[in-house]
Amino acid sequence: MRSFFAFCFSLLTTLPALACERAVCSVPADSLMLSRHITFDDLPSGFGVGRKIDGILEQNGARFGERFAGQPLESDGDFDVVPGPARAPLTLVPGAPGEALGILRLMRTSVLQGHGPRGFPKTEAVGEGAIAVIFDYDQSAIALDIRGGEQGMATLSFLARDGRVIDTHVIGPLSETSHGFLRADEQTDIAGLILTNKDPEGIALDNLRFDKAAILSLLQP
Repeated sequence: MRSFFAFCFSLLTTLPALACERAVCSVPADSLMLSRHITFDDLPSGFGVGRKIDGILEQNGARFGERFAGQPLESDGDFDVVPGPARAPLTLVPGAPGEALGILRLMRTSVLQGHGPRGFPKTEAVGEGAIAVIFDYDQSAIALDIRGGEQGMATLSFLARDGRVIDTHVIGPLSETSHGFLRADEQTDIAGLILTNKDPEGIALDNLRFDKAAILSLLQP
């Protein structure tokens, strides 16, 4: 058993080799050992346009809203746009009623999506709004699944607790894929993230994984 833990620890210590020359590096999602996994499957959901969530969604280790205090909410057609840094300390802001979050049932899983400017229950709003996440504790690695992509583009920004933007990734062309992200030198300062998109059918978030520190603590001798 000790040899197994040692092997796992050796894998973790090689992760910086995957790093790039930017503040947050894109890495294979399955290369990250992360202890927390939010699936949204235990939440009330529905097919079609799903079920709306007004206010903040609280889950184990993280909370979900529309954006952060100090960030303006803009629109580009039917899509939310949330530019720039946030105000310190990083504070989650919910969307307006009908323009916040929703839970949608897809086959055997439930996913989290944002409602765009058209507002729930219009189909043009589903999956086209911003999703912001704030973690209880700062992170060094995150993985997530994007669901429903139809060759559009998504923007994912990582923010620190003081509101500054650590890095921003543009992801696409979108499809149903998993994405992993590792902070340069494994710094533990990612306090939140915000996901927006411009995809013909909108997108949803599923299987958010984080908390590499918990795995490391278990493997320490």
